[in-house]
Amino acid sequence: MAHPAWQITGEYFESCNCEVLCPCLLSRAQARPTEGHCDVVVAFHVDAGRYGDTPLDGLNAVLAIYTPGVMAQGDWTVACYVDERANSDQRRGLEAICSAQAGGPFGRFAPLMTKRMPTKAVPITFTIEGKTRKLLVPGIAEVTVEGIIGIKGQEVWLDNVGHFASSRLAAARGTASRYRDHAFTFDNTGRNGHYAPIRWSGQTRPR
Repeated sequence: MAHPAWQITGEYFESCNCEVLCPCLLSRAQARPTEGHCDVVVAFHVDAGRYGDTPLDGLNAVLAIYTPGVMAQGDWTVACYVDERANSDQRRGLEAICSAQAGGPFGRFAPLMTKRMPTKAVPITFTIEGKTRKLLVPGIAEVTVEGIIGIKGQEVWLDNVGHFASSRLAAARGTASRYRDHAFTFDNTGRNGHYAPIRWSGQTRPR
């Protein structure tokens, strides 16, 4: 299926089960996760964006991922959640983006996604409070990450990293990070996290 050109700007964050820092960050996902497998929840909020002629402004999406070993070796199980406020065209666009079907940053992972669970339209709350990022999907996910503070009292930012979302990410830690759906249960409290502003499109790599 052909997908239209798309672009979004907004905010991103993630919470995984690795110790801080996740070894994927400096290995392009070639290193073994610190727990041997990967449980990760990623979320993004669209400040402004379009999927073809369909506006996506103000909407949210979430992707939960399980991998049994090294991420780059594949065999991913993924579950996509799109904002219930979206109309049918917007839902189609958000699903195409976060499930890797429409290219862009997620697109490079399409061959690794062995099993895609059915997409759900759900209430999603994405909140930014200073150095804290919060996600709430009632009954499914409740995730909070807080930026790690450096010796000068500022956030620790990591530059020139091989992350799909952005080459510059804040280092963070999950202060409350729980997910339960599709027979999976993650509790990544106290584990690795990141956040960053994003600028994505279906034609270019993230900047």
